[in-house]
Amino acid sequence: MAEDSVKLLGNWVSPYSLKVKWALKLKGIQYQYVEEDLQNKSPMLLQYNPVYKKIPVLVHDDKPLAESLIILEYIDEVWKQNPLLPIDPYERAKARFWAKFVDDKCVPALMAAFSKRGEEQVRAIKEAHENLKILESGLEGKRFFGGETIGFVDIAAGWIGRSAQMAGEIIGIKLIDAETMPLLDSWFQDFLGIPLIKECMPPQDKLLEHIKELHTKNLTAAST
Repeated sequence: MAEDSVKLLGNWVSPYSLKVKWALKLKGIQYQYVEEDLQNKSPMLLQYNPVYKKIPVLVHDDKPLAESLIILEYIDEVWKQNPLLPIDPYERAKARFWAKFVDDKCVPALMAAFSKRGEEQVRAIKEAHENLKILESGLEGKRFFGGETIGFVDIAAGWIGRSAQMAGEIIGIKLIDAETMPLLDSWFQDFLGIPLIKECMPPQDKLLEHIKELHTKNLTAAST
């Protein structure tokens, strides 16, 4: 597959871009990466994603596709090697369910726990813990959501561990720990320890600095 036939428009700090990078890496697909400045969106991004005007956008043979979970499914259907989704229809449906649960429930609660203050933050932290415990139930008896190898849900949710750890350091709350969520904590360690996965991760110090800056902006905005 020629590199110029596959293009990814993304941003270095975006977990949604990271998901697509992981999937392409796992499939062994060569691609051209285009870094987008989200404060000054390029004509290319606006051309390829005129509806949402967001990243990531995968461009394959000059045909664009947006929304990270949809992109993951497309990648899995086009390139059959190292499948992400299970063959069994019921297991495939379950994988889609957990991936959507991460985006719809876990991510908003984690973002609120990080950005809110006072009673709102307390409620958000409680909700984040509850949703992460629910997510953990999908791991029972398995090393990864995909079984013994990483799959669709692992790719969709794997970034949460690092981000939750860094956000927890900043707000002084452990959002995930080995005592209350042993399966989830072990899964994050195993997933993020895979060389292929680590290669795509942004530098930890740079990411931490970005999250600190984001937290400061949120606090400033909340107090004005």
